[in-house]
Amino acid sequence: MMQTIADAVGFDVETISMLMGMLMCYPLGFIMKALPYGKTKHLFSFLLGAFLLQFTIGVQWIHQLVSSLVAYVMFLILPPELSKIAVPVWAMLYISAGHIHRQYINYLGWDMDFTGAQMVLTMKLYSLAWNLYDGQALAKGEGSRASKKCAPFAVKELPGIIEYLGYTFCFSSVLAGPAYEYVYYANACDGTLLYDSNGKPKGKIPGVAWPTLKPFLISMVCMGIHVVGNGMFPLLDPVDPQNATAVLVTEEFLSKPWFQRYGYQWLSLLFVRMKYYFAWKNAEGAQNIWYAGFEGFDEQGNAKGWDVSNNVDIIEFETAPNVKTLSASWNKKTANWLGRYVYMRTNGSLAATYGLSAFWHGFYPGYYLFFLSVPILTACERLGRKKLTPRFGNGKKWSPWGI
Repeated sequence: MMQTIADAVGFDVETISMLMGMLMCYPLGFIMKALPYGKTKHLFSFLLGAFLLQFTIGVQWIHQLVSSLVAYVMFLILPPELSKIAVPVWAMLYISAGHIHRQYINYLGWDMDFTGAQMVLTMKLYSLAWNLYDGQALAKGEGSRASKKCAPFAVKELPGIIEYLGYTFCFSSVLAGPAYEYVYYANACDGTLLYDSNGKPKGKIPGVAWPTLKPFLISMVCMGIHVVGNGMFPLLDPVDPQNATAVLVTEEFLSKPWFQRYGYQWLSLLFVRMKYYFAWKNAEGAQNIWYAGFEGFDEQGNAKGWDVSNNVDIIEFETAPNVKTLSASWNKKTANWLGRYVYMRTNGSLAATYGLSAFWHGFYPGYYLFFLSVPILTACERLGRKKLTPRFGNGKKWSPWGI
C-alpha cells in the first residue's frame, strides 16, 4: 500500500512513511490528552513512540532502545558527578558510530535510517545527565553558576524506567524533535503543569485548538511550497538524485551568468528549508495538543505561552540581520541544548560549542567548515556590534552593517 501511495504522489516510500508517521501524532496526541495523569501517559508515550519508529524506520529503532537502556544503567550505578560526563560521551559515541556507518555504506546518500531520531535522543540523554547533576548539586547548596542558571530544568532524582522511556521515546517528538528538558515532559504527564497539589488549576487553562491548528496549518503551507518549489528549482537531479550529478555542478548550470546561479541557489535552498519548517511546525502542533508545548503559569496565574516546542521562528530566520538572530531562530531547541549544556559548561567556549555541534551532525567535511567558521563570524559580529552599532542604531533589525 505504501508503495502505491508513493508512486501516486511521486515520493519514495521512506518519505511517505515519515510523513504519515508525523501526521499520526495528531490523533495520538488527542488520545494522550484524554488519558489519566501518571504512568498511563508515560507508558502510552513510550509504546506509541516505539510504534512510530517501527512504522518509519523498521527494526532500526532497537538502536534507540539499546542506547537509552545503557544510559539508564549508567544513571543507576554512577554518581551524577560521573554520569554527567559518561552519559553524554556514550550518547555522542553512539550517534557517531551511526554517522560513520551511514557514510561508509552510502556516502552522500539520503536514505532514511535511525540516525535522525538518534540525534534527537542524544540531546535528551545529554541534557538529562546535566539536569540530574544540577538537581543534586543545588539540593546540597552547591552548584556552579551554570547550574544555578539551569535550576528550572534540574531533576532531583532519577525517573522510573517507564517515565524515562516515555521521555526518550515520546511519540510526538521522537521523529523530528524537538528535544526539550525532562521537566517539561514530566509536568505535562503528571498534571503539575496545570494543577496544584490540591488539584486546583494554577490559572485559567488555555484551550489547545489554536496552538495546535496554527503550527499545523503553517506546516502544511511549508510542505506545499517545498513540493512545488523543489520541483521547479531542484538541487539534485530529479530523475536520479542518489547517483546523478547535482544540478548545481553540471556544466550547463556552471555556464550560466553568476547572478542567475546565485538566484537559483538562493531559491533552491529556500525551498529545501521549507521541508524542515514542515517537520518542526508539525511536531510543535502535535506537542501542543496535550499541553507538552505549554510553558505553564506565572505566580499570578497568567499563562506564559506555548514556546516549549517551538523549534523555529520562520520569519525571524529568513530576515535575520545578524548571526546571533540567525542562530537563535533556527532549530531553537538544539541551540538551547548547546547553550545550556556545552557553552555554559565550558566557560563560554564558542569553539567547543560549535565543534560539538559539527560532531553531532556527522563527519562530512562541510559540517566542520561551516560550524567552525561560525565562531569567527560571531567574533566579528561582536566587534561590529561594539564599534559600529552605536553609530547606526541599536542593531536589532536591519542594521546597515548587519545585513
